[in-house]
Amino acid sequence: MKDRSAQSMESAIQALHLYFPLGTFQTATTDRGKEFSCHERIRDTLGVPMYFADPYSSWQRGSNENANGLLREFFPKGTDFGKVRRSELA
Repeated sequence: MKDRSAQSMESAIQALHLYFPLGTFQTATTDRGKEFSCHERIRDTLGVPMYFADPYSSWQRGSNENANGLLREFFPKGTDFGKVRRSELA
């Protein structure tokens, strides 16, 4: 994503959605960041209900927090993933 705007987030989610079989995403739980102000368009376009975690309740987004922890084992915080090869991520 080029920035943390709602438009960039919406585009990224739309693009990501194309990589998975239809029906893969049943729901989405996000934090309350301004980049998710597009949640109604995402919900309407993809047909995926959107939920919001309570403030300071990262455990309500367990899959996301688990993935972040796994990435941090190999890539320190602040890593520019635009410069990381896909093979490295795999």
